[in-house]
Amino acid sequence: MACQQPFFNPRVPFTGRIQGALHEGKTITVTGRVLPGSQRFHVNLQCGSRGNPDIALHFNPRYDGSKDVVVCNTMQHSEWGPEEREYPASMTRGANFTLMFLVNRDSYSLIVNGSHFMEYLHRLSFSRVDTISVDGGVEIQSIAFANPAVTSPPPQPGYLVHPHSAFSAAFCAPGSFQTPPPYTPQPSFVVPYKNIMVGGLYPGRNIIVQGVVNHNADKFCVNLRFNSGVALHFNPRFNENIVVRNSLLKGQWGPEERNGGMPFYRGQPFTVTIMCDTKCYRVMVNGIQMFSYNHRHFLLQQIDILEVEGDVSLSSVLV
Repeated sequence: MACQQPFFNPRVPFTGRIQGALHEGKTITVTGRVLPGSQRFHVNLQCGSRGNPDIALHFNPRYDGSKDVVVCNTMQHSEWGPEEREYPASMTRGANFTLMFLVNRDSYSLIVNGSHFMEYLHRLSFSRVDTISVDGGVEIQSIAFANPAVTSPPPQPGYLVHPHSAFSAAFCAPGSFQTPPPYTPQPSFVVPYKNIMVGGLYPGRNIIVQGVVNHNADKFCVNLRFNSGVALHFNPRFNENIVVRNSLLKGQWGPEERNGGMPFYRGQPFTVTIMCDTKCYRVMVNGIQMFSYNHRHFLLQQIDILEVEGDVSLSSVLV
């Protein structure tokens, strides 16, 4: 699948092209820091960059009133529509943040710091959106893009974790982008599942896995691999009623992390979102941040293989 390289440390105000425009299933992740003296800032998903373009989504945290608030709106033909306001802002002055936009058929899902923040119903067709802009009291570390994985050609069969297996991916070179195919949800993904994450991981990149736990499930796992190990082994175990996290480095498993509860249930659907941050992975389950896992393998760009194995059926994978 074609990929768009992230924007790293852009100067604000910033305007950048969204290659291939928006389509259902695409995500845009903005990581940054609200300046300590910020009065307000905004992130716009807009239709072009010249003149006074239509703005499909204006995301605007404001700190200059009696109460912090996020205002969302749409501008069409130079006219603003009715504002939608959400309290609290969830992005405090002086603090780092991760803001993810997920394009759905009827709405944008807005996820702030790993937690679902709000839904914003489309007022303009998202297929017109080809530009992102940022301005105001904020500094940006990265703006990253992810497309939904597709099953044509089919993914290669997965395999059990083995410390000596090798698999590498070519990086997506700037200028190699091609317009992605229209997103069509696939009925199923073969398990064991394996896919290449072109360009590897970087802060702001997200992996979203959706599926259904088998009725008689014992366990399943999601692995983020590099050529000689596993950076993150995410392993719900139903007989133990626990989610185990670990890493396989230099042929050895490290200490297990077992805290945080068990948000998965036999026979029930799930959505796992793994957000790569500068210091850790943040893992959301069904829109709620449940786990954080500090990096043990720090060369993030080497981590370029996604695997899903065990007692689940998959319906969607976004990398």
